[in-house]
Amino acid sequence: MTDIKTVGVIGAGQMGSGIAHVCALAGYDVYLNDLDLAKIEAGVSTIEHNLARQVSRGLIDDAAMKTALGRIKPAESLALIGQTDLAIEAATENEEIKKAIFRALQPHLKAETLLASNTSSISITRLASTTDRPERFIGLHFMNPVPLMKLVEVIRGIATDGATYERAVTFARSLGKTTTNAEDFPAFIVNRVLVPMINEAIYTLYEGVGTVDSIDTAMKLGANHPMGPLELGDFIGLDTVLSIMNVLYEGLADSKYRPCPLLVKYVEAGWLGKKAGRGFYDYRGEVPVPTR
Repeated sequence: MTDIKTVGVIGAGQMGSGIAHVCALAGYDVYLNDLDLAKIEAGVSTIEHNLARQVSRGLIDDAAMKTALGRIKPAESLALIGQTDLAIEAATENEEIKKAIFRALQPHLKAETLLASNTSSISITRLASTTDRPERFIGLHFMNPVPLMKLVEVIRGIATDGATYERAVTFARSLGKTTTNAEDFPAFIVNRVLVPMINEAIYTLYEGVGTVDSIDTAMKLGANHPMGPLELGDFIGLDTVLSIMNVLYEGLADSKYRPCPLLVKYVEAGWLGKKAGRGFYDYRGEVPVPTR
């Protein structure tokens, strides 16, 4: 454990609920916030389901599950989040939405609260500049799914002080995670490498080099990837993939990061991947079927 005792999580979706899950299991009191109580309750339900899966696999026992659930409290107001020791924003990957959250949170913050963003691509320096404490602001990029993935990227903005960085690393490691330091450049390390690979796989499909099935099979068996790049894109969410590619393209001004037109079309169609029922695969039947 660290000197951090309470954690506020803003966003009860896939990432936010996962962060709340691992924090509660590690012994922190967690306040979970979203736009309304229904979204918070849905997030808690997801956490309960995922904890039950861990129990069924023998990873934790019933007592640990019940104790963890007891540590998670709904926070309909940002005022409750502002009184925690560490507030982690885990909203959708949109810079303006994230900035608006930090602006709304600021009047409620106690002086000692550390701020963190779970952004997977956006400048920590820019996000921190919207707050009254850029020196106490840091990026904590958890991997999806949070309860299973071992890595947390820790990203310092230009103003982040050394004490904040050390506390953030200690906190992430207290969750059983391995940390890696990433500099504050677009998409950091993991997504700087991973998402352009997914975009290139979409170009490979777009140009007719291979089908959805052949591309994913080739990368699973030829590169020993556990999941093909198009399947992985669907899992991440094609809207998120497009958002990260746009951050890379705009931030680095290099044509190699141009989003594939086919990716743009899928997002425009609302075919965002698994969460929408359709992406490069159609998930509405018993077995996923390629859509191209």
